[in-house]
Amino acid sequence: MIVTRVLDPEPVASLDDYVSAGGGSALDVSLRWTRDETIEELDASGLRGRGGAGFPTGKKWRTVTEHESGEVPTTVVVNAAEGEPGSFKDRALIRANPYRVLEGALVAAHAFGATDLVVALKASFTEEIKRLRAAVEEIEAAGWCGEVAVEVFEGPQAYLYGEETGLLEALDGRQPFPRIAPPWRQGVVEVEITSESSGEPSGIAMATETRESPVPPALVNNVETFAHVAQIMAHGADWFRETGTEDTPGTVVCTVTGSTKRHGVAEFEAGTTLEKVIDTLGGGPIEGRTFTAVLSGVSNPLLLAEHFDTPLTHADMQKVGSGLGATGFIVFDDRDDLVEVVQEASRFLAVESCGQCRPCKGDGLAIADLLQTVQAREAAEPEWSLLDQLRDTVVTGARCYLATQQQQITLDVEVLSAIPRPDDPRPVLIAPIVDIREEQAVLDETQVDKNPDWTHGGSDSGQPPVERLADTGV
Repeated sequence: MIVTRVLDPEPVASLDDYVSAGGGSALDVSLRWTRDETIEELDASGLRGRGGAGFPTGKKWRTVTEHESGEVPTTVVVNAAEGEPGSFKDRALIRANPYRVLEGALVAAHAFGATDLVVALKASFTEEIKRLRAAVEEIEAAGWCGEVAVEVFEGPQAYLYGEETGLLEALDGRQPFPRIAPPWRQGVVEVEITSESSGEPSGIAMATETRESPVPPALVNNVETFAHVAQIMAHGADWFRETGTEDTPGTVVCTVTGSTKRHGVAEFEAGTTLEKVIDTLGGGPIEGRTFTAVLSGVSNPLLLAEHFDTPLTHADMQKVGSGLGATGFIVFDDRDDLVEVVQEASRFLAVESCGQCRPCKGDGLAIADLLQTVQAREAAEPEWSLLDQLRDTVVTGARCYLATQQQQITLDVEVLSAIPRPDDPRPVLIAPIVDIREEQAVLDETQVDKNPDWTHGGSDSGQPPVERLADTGV
């Protein structure tokens, strides 16, 4: 059953309408409470980040407090750079009610004494940017921001811009090449390279391990997480736990696209089965077709239809070899070649790799090319041992999770190749969602001709993006 805790059924037209429906109470509470009280409430709620990793939100906030600069305030960042294939939930939340997202972020800003709050989107998200800018003007006029400066930042299109440290790089004016230093050790700040620097291609000196470091951390959460923060502060941790499970309390905002009758976004109680979400949002399979599998973004192996009865919790999805991810589900039926699905997902990740970690780019492309021979049935006996070897080495020295995604997404391809494959399969495109119009997802077709060096069309230069764009800002 669809619920409406953070995703409003109809767009909230104005701040006045939001306040009339109870909005603003979370901010009132945060102004009365200490930071420790706020974090304790988040701990009690059991809220886990809704960006994909599912890290406990209270623990994340507490970690940031342990690495504060003491000289420069922590910056609060809303990660709205949604680019995970299959996911449209964050943009749906902003379109429906940007006030709740901003209120949740302001709760964090007040807790950390932040003077800067940044909402980071892709420049291509024109509708969401317009909605947010108008909402920011309203909350500023209403005095909600106090001494906090709120910025709506328009960033690049790259997939890695959605990775927390890649996003912070973009906020500092550089390309979104992930850092080694995590956000809770180094946030939005210009750092001059010194002789003690690690000399990393991202151009960022490593933050020190001590709390006395002048380099401030950043608190980064995604859109849905901040929306839940506002509701928890307004209604309490016990209210939040009235839905969901012990492992994954609360609700999840899901996206369903692919081989279903219709596509869409809606909110469900955590623990609802995947099958129920697909049927409710997607309307079931197209007449005469049978579902075969689902892809939970490009972070987990394909989940076969025999596991569609799995409850949507972190623990239950892990038990069947998948993951909750960003709860964006791409559904496939008997017209789709599942080997091609994996190959396209692998190719997407290899192309989107920045090349700072050579194995991620080189071995990732090699994996995608090997899977292409499997998909095209060009080899009598695929080189499974080579695939195993590449999966082992692709994660060598990886500074972000993309290489692990490459490893995970291809785990079951040998099993999939033994499943009967359609003789005339439909073309598969694994790409971010541009929009959902008339209950059908519009995918980013520029992904089709994107080269590994991040150019489009023509020939690839052979240079990884980190070299080709080394002296180029965003």
